[in-house]
Amino acid sequence: MPEIDALFESINVRDLLAGHDLNDPTTPLSAPDLRLLINRLESHSLRIKSKVQSYLVSHHSDFSELFSLCQDAVSKTRLISDDVSDVLKLVSDRPIDVEIRSVVDEITEKTKEVKLKRESLDLVSAIVGICEALQETKEALKNGRFRFAAERIRELKVVLRIGEEEEGEPVAYALLRKEWSDCFDEIQDVLAKFMENALCFELDSRRLRIKYKLSVGETAGIALISVLEAMEVIGMLDYGLAKAADSIFKHVITPAVTHASTFIAVEDSSKTSGEITEAKLRLEQSSDHKIEDVDGDAIYSGILKVVKFICSSLCFGNVTWIHSFGRLTWPRISELIISKFLSKVVPDDASKLADFQKIIERTSQFEAALKELNFVSPSDAESRLSKYAENVEVHFASRKKIEILAKARNLLLQCNFTIPQELSMRNAYSKSDGVESLDVNSSKHIVCLLFSSERCVVSEAASQLMHLVHKTLEDVCVSSARVASEFYNAARDSILLYEAVVPVKLEKQLNGINQAAVLLHNDCLYLFEEILGLAFEYRTSFPSSIKEYAVFADVAPRFKLMAEEVLQKQVHLVISSLREAIDSADGFQNTHQMKQYETANCSIEQVVFSLEKVHMIWESVLRPKTYKQSMCVVLESVFRRISRDILLLDDMAADETFQLQRLIHLMLENLSSLLDSLRSVDNTSRPLDDLIPSLRKTRKLAELLDMPLKSITSAWESGELYSCNFTRTEVQDFIKAIFTDSPLRKECLWRIDDVSQ
Repeated sequence: MPEIDALFESINVRDLLAGHDLNDPTTPLSAPDLRLLINRLESHSLRIKSKVQSYLVSHHSDFSELFSLCQDAVSKTRLISDDVSDVLKLVSDRPIDVEIRSVVDEITEKTKEVKLKRESLDLVSAIVGICEALQETKEALKNGRFRFAAERIRELKVVLRIGEEEEGEPVAYALLRKEWSDCFDEIQDVLAKFMENALCFELDSRRLRIKYKLSVGETAGIALISVLEAMEVIGMLDYGLAKAADSIFKHVITPAVTHASTFIAVEDSSKTSGEITEAKLRLEQSSDHKIEDVDGDAIYSGILKVVKFICSSLCFGNVTWIHSFGRLTWPRISELIISKFLSKVVPDDASKLADFQKIIERTSQFEAALKELNFVSPSDAESRLSKYAENVEVHFASRKKIEILAKARNLLLQCNFTIPQELSMRNAYSKSDGVESLDVNSSKHIVCLLFSSERCVVSEAASQLMHLVHKTLEDVCVSSARVASEFYNAARDSILLYEAVVPVKLEKQLNGINQAAVLLHNDCLYLFEEILGLAFEYRTSFPSSIKEYAVFADVAPRFKLMAEEVLQKQVHLVISSLREAIDSADGFQNTHQMKQYETANCSIEQVVFSLEKVHMIWESVLRPKTYKQSMCVVLESVFRRISRDILLLDDMAADETFQLQRLIHLMLENLSSLLDSLRSVDNTSRPLDDLIPSLRKTRKLAELLDMPLKSITSAWESGELYSCNFTRTEVQDFIKAIFTDSPLRKECLWRIDDVSQ
């Protein structure tokens, strides 16, 4: 109604009071203004009512139709309300929703049962199908249809997901897998038997036969190619060919390598009704078998002929089968060629390395031919034979290193570590007389020490070992870097072999007093000085790559230490032996009795005998200075022990002192030659008594045994006894043991005690 809207919008109080400003708060409306406003509003209201009335009259039909529609809507609403009330009443009286839910649950359960039965039916059908397929496979295997059986077993492997088992699978699947495994083993065994039946090697005639029509048990007339196809299908090609490959390698390839110049391979075949039933390979005697196969032509051509025969007659040119046979045999063939041919033709001399080039070329051609036949995979990066042949320089050096170490080992093991008796006598004589009666170069046992310029008796093993080391290092100086490295290591290892072998070899001798032990001491000293000199002698001539790490100084101290340990052990053994001999004298007590005197005398004789034995062994082998020092240590221990035992006696009769003096004089007299030899060893002016302090003490002790009391006291007061290494206590105890108690003894003891020294 736009007209009505226009009327309402036309009502504006501001227009009704045109003369008054309504926005001014300071001028409120007056009573006349309000009455005027009311009158004007009433007049305006009457106009609006008349307009509305006229509008309703003009649109009466429209309003009637509108009211009629509203009435119909209200009626329909009431009907719907009644229907809803009836439905609610019906639901309240009978619970239909429960029945509906029960029906829905039943339908769901039945649907699940139907689905489960359908799945079970499908599973049963699948199991039945698998069982039938397994049965068909077994029947095909019995009937000789190996290709069909192999394909079915391969299909069933996928169906049964062999190797992909999961938890919670039906038990039937496990049983079927067991059945499949048994079937697979059966077909594998059958194919292996047929493959074994296909090859036959006649030892007497040296002939290999490959049969193309095979029979095993009741199954006959099976083609060899079908057996190979079946083995390839089920993935047992390597397993099936393994025994055949081993037999061919043993009976055909091995003779072709080890007796290449004796036998040649000849192919042959047998036919039946125009069809080849057998292929044969014979090893016949060669007419020129006496000619030596220097460059490997006979070996390589013989093996190639055998391989070609295998590729064509056994593998039927199938690349996969040839690869399988090659994988099974090539590693062993290559190792056989290396061990029986290539390693044996490695030159012994560096000058012959150039002649080996022909063998390298022939070896490369041989491997290339095998790759063309697909016997060796083209992707095989090893090329074992070619690499071995091309590295001949290293093999030459390695072979020489082995020879050097073997020679060094034999030197050490075969040496008996003794020197000839005549050499010992001449050497001892030259030392004692100072006469160079023996030429240094006239014996392998006498060498000059590098730094001390002394002559030294060594074992033949030590001198020859160092000769070998020097020869090896000379080769290092004129060799290439790789060869020089091997030679350098061989020289070091040869030296270390002495340290590893000889102490073990001489283990028993080192635990006793003998010539071998002191000879080992000399060897170690000699090796020590020689090793120290190696770097100075050869290092400047070494190849630059060797100079970086070529050292010997780390090895030398070990031999110096070993020399000292061996000598110290010998000295200790000698001293221990002499102590045992002195112990048998029972402290030299009661020597005035005949039995005790004889015991003491035997002890002294045993000591003298042992010292003379050591003197003979050491003087002929040890260097003069070392001999003198070691013998002085031994004699010092002997004289110190004997003088101590006598001075420890607490009571000595007159006859006893006489016998003790006699024993000392006897010992010194018997050792006079030994002591004289020590004096003449070198030109030092130092007296022997200074080197063996107890020798002077022992001599003085012999004098004291028959000296008067006052003389003994005077000797102490004058310092004579003190200079002979007697102590105050020893002198006093000695006087108490010899002389009875008296005023004179007390006075002498007091005088000795009063002297300060």
